[in-house]
Amino acid sequence: MKLFAASLILETNTFSPIPTGIDDFIVLRSADVHTPNKEHRLASLKDHAIANGDEIVYSLSTRAEPAGAATRHAYETLRDEILDDLRGAGTLDIVILYLHGAMVAHGYDDCEGDMIAHVREIVGPDVVIGVELDLHCHLSEYTLTHADIVITFKEYPHVDINDRALELYNLAVQTRNGEIKPVMALFDCKMVGVYSTFTPVMRQFVTDMENMEKRDGVLSVSFGHGFPWGDVPEAGGKVIVITDKDEALAKSLAKELGLQVFALRHQIGFQTQSLDEALSSAAASPDTPVIVADQSDNPGGGAPSDSTFALQWLLEHQVRNAAIGIIYDPEVVRLAKAGGVGATLEVRLGGKMGPTSGNPVDVSVSVLNIINDHSNYLMQDDGGSVAFHLGDAVALNAEGIDIVVSSMRSQCFNPKIFIDFDINLSQKQLIVVKSMNHFFKAFSPISTNVIYMAAPGAVNPSFKDIPYKRMKTSDKYPWNENSHG
Repeated sequence: MKLFAASLILETNTFSPIPTGIDDFIVLRSADVHTPNKEHRLASLKDHAIANGDEIVYSLSTRAEPAGAATRHAYETLRDEILDDLRGAGTLDIVILYLHGAMVAHGYDDCEGDMIAHVREIVGPDVVIGVELDLHCHLSEYTLTHADIVITFKEYPHVDINDRALELYNLAVQTRNGEIKPVMALFDCKMVGVYSTFTPVMRQFVTDMENMEKRDGVLSVSFGHGFPWGDVPEAGGKVIVITDKDEALAKSLAKELGLQVFALRHQIGFQTQSLDEALSSAAASPDTPVIVADQSDNPGGGAPSDSTFALQWLLEHQVRNAAIGIIYDPEVVRLAKAGGVGATLEVRLGGKMGPTSGNPVDVSVSVLNIINDHSNYLMQDDGGSVAFHLGDAVALNAEGIDIVVSSMRSQCFNPKIFIDFDINLSQKQLIVVKSMNHFFKAFSPISTNVIYMAAPGAVNPSFKDIPYKRMKTSDKYPWNENSHG
């Protein structure tokens, strides 16, 4: 078979102060998929295709760190390059698209739906279009109308990205071979939230989805949690069920599963603490190190990642044995590189990107270490990882607090980002990670004492306080307690 594969990924926080332009996208092209040191999103297909004797035409693999809406120029330029590659690919059997599902651009509320519709127009009705989405997506009937197969990750943290890619590939091949005829149904759960699948209740829900996939005629089940910081009409949690030729079964099972997760609405979601509560508890805990998740400044949700609220608290309360990362501040990275390892510098750290960042912290720091062109890694269940680039990064110490600072935004996925700089986390009282939940799997071996912190910031975990204008809230939980009642 001949496949075409492309990826265009941006998770858009429509409340973020950071616009997303063309230069904010890391763009890899077809030649990069064969380069070992390039973390090409489409490379996971390569081994499967080779083993199956398939040919793949690779187009762009491009992503930007979550932020505000993409410019029209950025989206249309990247989309049109993919579409031009598609037109030049010749006769195809399958198109595989790795998208996010919550990408918004100026003039486009649903970039993924727009992309898939353009692909369908080019390839016609007979080519199989398979789409993998992040589970923090805005699922729409428009997307399902133009694709043959749409699946989302099942796990948050997203440890099953590669597993879902293989699932999508296998379903697409079976469809093209005529072994199955996928039929999709979408059910709106009418709820907004963020749900870790590493908690017992959500762990069981994932198991229930997997068990449903074992029923006769059921091909795939996905729960798209939704992305709460994307103010678009299609936002909110939704379930997709794909069956083999049976639309009625797909609809009934999607409703069954959607109502099941709605019934769990009071048992899932994060229990957060205020800044003072979280850091006071962590500083006093005998069970160390304590992991404090600075959820509100999670760049994985579009926050600037340069807020100083937690750092300022630690300094003011003279907490001397802590670590914090990853703070985005390219200027401080530049100064630290110029000073070199061992230098003592007076810097103005963080607090530069807007009101949600707090005030810059003027502090004396020593430069502990410098790493050029560094990456941070999200671990996967299959033993692999997904790399997120940090640009140049430095480790600083300010009054006993070790701070990792990067020249590109990325949330803190992995303790390796501290270990790479020779920071010994086992000896810390507390570790502040700028992440919502993706840190959890990799940090669990270090500590299971985790506090989720709702500090001030651009990714407010209190959903009722988010000033939605375009997403209807009156029919959704937590605004409407009985959305399905």
